[in-house]
Amino acid sequence: MTGAGPRVHRYGRGPHRFLELTLPPGAAPAPVAVVLHGGFWRAAYGVELARPLAADLAAAGYAAVAVEYRRVGGGGGWPETLEDVAAALDSLPDLPDAGALDLADVTVIGHSAGGHLAAWAAGRGRLPAGAPGASPRVRVTAAVLQAGVLDLEVADRQRLGSGAVRDFLGAGPDGAPERYAHADPVQLLPTGAAVLCVHGAADDVVPVEQSERYATAAARAGDDVELRVLPGDHMVVIDPASDAWATVRAWLAHRRTLVP
Repeated sequence: MTGAGPRVHRYGRGPHRFLELTLPPGAAPAPVAVVLHGGFWRAAYGVELARPLAADLAAAGYAAVAVEYRRVGGGGGWPETLEDVAAALDSLPDLPDAGALDLADVTVIGHSAGGHLAAWAAGRGRLPAGAPGASPRVRVTAAVLQAGVLDLEVADRQRLGSGAVRDFLGAGPDGAPERYAHADPVQLLPTGAAVLCVHGAADDVVPVEQSERYATAAARAGDDVELRVLPGDHMVVIDPASDAWATVRAWLAHRRTLVP
């Protein structure tokens, strides 16, 4: 059955380890769009931030997956948050509706700290054995990074989110270099995924520099990456009625014409 409302599936034990799958109307299997919400990895912000985009993506023909995960202050942080995102993605082949999902075409979409998680998910294949999230079962083929926190060492120096990176990883780069090596998207390049970085020019929460640094590093590593800096603030990129989201939708639609 397609075109129905979200179905909740648990990928682990506990109240925060679940995903919401919305299947589109029409023929299956559908390309998959996984939405990872932001909120500086903190428990105060949850999956409700992802739901409007997931609904819009499902209406556009995607199998939309909104993911909840453990956050700082709610059992998350290092390594639980990363383990949860990996487990959610890797659970997709086991869902009752897995036959309706085109798991050869998986896009991760994330805002702010969710942008970090999306970029990290795209780079999981570069993680060494034993690192949280290593040996991905589901390969990410594209990533949309919306005002993402994409260079953790720089974000820590700038004390983004009043020290959110250090709260997330439990230490600074000098105190836990291995954690940064395993969690920082700019250290997990190239990913092999097509990437769109979208950032509001007036963003005073996550500086545009974060997207610029990642896009530059990804291009140097040989990845297919685009950077779009558009009018607006930190939240405009997750407004389904915004030009920024229209830019994302157009990029996704163009990619669908290129996927065999």
